Amino acid sequence: MTLWRIRATVDDRPGYLSVLTASLALRGVNILSVQVHTTEAGAVDDFLVDAPEQVTEAELRAAVERGRGRDCWVARSGARGLADEPTRLLGLAGRLVRDPEATGEVLRTLLGADTVTWRPTSATGPGGVGGTTMVLADPAGGAHELHRREPSFTPAEYARAQALVELAATLARRDADRITLVLPDGGEVSVRAATAEDVPGVRDLHAACSARSRQRRYLSGAADPAPARLRRLLEPARGVTLLATAGSGGAAEPVVAMANLLGEGDEAEVALLVRDDWQRRGLGSALLRRLVGHADRAGYAAVLLHVQSENTPMLRTLRRLDRPVAMERDGGVLTATLPLAPRPAVEPAARAEVTVPAQRSS
Repeated sequence: MTLWRIRATVDDRPGYLSVLTASLALRGVNILSVQVHTTEAGAVDDFLVDAPEQVTEAELRAAVERGRGRDCWVARSGARGLADEPTRLLGLAGRLVRDPEATGEVLRTLLGADTVTWRPTSATGPGGVGGTTMVLADPAGGAHELHRREPSFTPAEYARAQALVELAATLARRDADRITLVLPDGGEVSVRAATAEDVPGVRDLHAACSARSRQRRYLSGAADPAPARLRRLLEPARGVTLLATAGSGGAAEPVVAMANLLGEGDEAEVALLVRDDWQRRGLGSALLRRLVGHADRAGYAAVLLHVQSENTPMLRTLRRLDRPVAMERDGGVLTATLPLAPRPAVEPAARAEVTVPAQRSS
């Protein structure tokens, strides 16, 4: 027996898939798996089959055509094809977690592409598929352009590939946030993006902070936030949370500061919590600058910070940003608004083939 991959388009109507499978069965073909990709032209059925040794590629094509299939593509498959698609996709996602720079090779493996090219501009538009060409927008900027001889790409393949590109971009941003910060007094901390696994460390941070520090962070009361709220703070739906840890930044190192950037609409709110023995050392100022930079790159119109009017250290930190700040008072709370520079409008260029001397990954 021999493994084959068969892809064909059939009319998306009841019973048409069974006609195709029956035609293959008459040739002694055993269907091991099937995926159905819905397209405007009909349902694209992707089979992994086990066929008798004597059955040729031409005979398989003829069986598909007798089963009302069209635009048929047939190719030999190896044993790796026996892995189901969700398992294969999860394996590729795991590879990206270990190495976000392997995006190009992961896309090539996922889609069987002949070429994967990263282009430094988004001139190719927001992405999409057209025959044997696929364009995937990179959230960090630019786009991945893929080509293969056959078969044509499907919308389902595009959706899977775009999800992997977005995963790689998220992982790359987290790696970029992992830095060693040298404070004015010579002290060092590691700064990185938070994850839900940091809940225990952040709870220890709250326990180590004075009631006054916690009240200044949350503006009401001094109780520790519930674990569910901490998880939402550590992995916000929009924005980022940075943690500063003493030492090399390993999981066992104590968290000494938490900086939150929470987006809502076209504005983002920032908040800081710094352990008492790490205050007045420049750590809060450094974290606030990084959050403002994040907000600026993400395209927010302004950054908001709510601060108690008696919180002189935080007001001093705001002044050190050397940016225009508008203040509004509501009782004992001040709302500081830092407008960010608007992004210039970019005219979309016409789609054209561009020669790029170097590829980011392939």
